[in-house]
Amino acid sequence: MALSHFDAAGHAHMVDVTDKAVTDRRAVAEGVVRMAPETLDLVKQGRAGKGDVLGTARLAGIMAAKKTADLIPLCHPLPLSKVTLDLEPDDTLPGVRITATVKTTGRTGVEMEALTAVTVAGLTIYDMLKAAEKGMEIGGVRLLSKEGGKSGHWEA
Repeated sequence: MALSHFDAAGHAHMVDVTDKAVTDRRAVAEGVVRMAPETLDLVKQGRAGKGDVLGTARLAGIMAAKKTADLIPLCHPLPLSKVTLDLEPDDTLPGVRITATVKTTGRTGVEMEALTAVTVAGLTIYDMLKAAEKGMEIGGVRLLSKEGGKSGHWEA
């Protein structure tokens, strides 16, 4: 299988999407931040010292999606039409489940934007709670689905 981000000589390059069709694109990614039950209680009760953990993480994820091309060297800057982050406390982890949905209309997909949103939201949760618990774990970051483009619909 040829990788699109390498030319014939094996050098990294930005993919030319000029001739690709403009289509509606959507990607959904997920991840989790695992923590002690006591730390999760701080989140649920709104008692974290730095403030509203989930609200701040939601904004950080949205901002990160918009900055993905600045962070990932070969990503195209995209005009995003929608970014949503759902952050749900989950006692069974225990921790927070993060889901990002990103949409655009364009020539390339928004998978990287959705993955970046989840990752930065998770890092923000960690940052806001690290005084209470340094052993939290960010994990399970993966693409759940993507729609649009030549390859159409894909689901994990």
